[in-house]
Amino acid sequence: MPAKVKTRILFHSRRLNIYLVRYPEGHKVGPHVDMVSEGRLYKLNWVLAKPKAGGEFICDKNIFNLFGRLYLFRPDLYQHRVSKIERGNRWLLSFALTSGLHNSSRTVS
Repeated sequence: MPAKVKTRILFHSRRLNIYLVRYPEGHKVGPHVDMVSEGRLYKLNWVLAKPKAGGEFICDKNIFNLFGRLYLFRPDLYQHRVSKIERGNRWLLSFALTSGLHNSSRTVS
């Protein structure tokens, strides 16, 4: 059985979350869409360390992909996945930004 994914929350707020994630050898992320209750979700994923084999990020549509290391995408709209990590670990710094949230403290005139 492969080791478990380790996620460290570096920052957490209503609109922005930052995670450091280690995906171990043998792990894969199946195709999925991230659900949000309101607003639009954007993710900026920076691959700090690629595995020696496997662990490729695949997304139906990226906003941009810089050298297979920096991805900006809408995980709430487009299916994405990570292929099985055949050898090594995959380290990721992930920024999740939710925009368009309703602000209940706002006054309407």
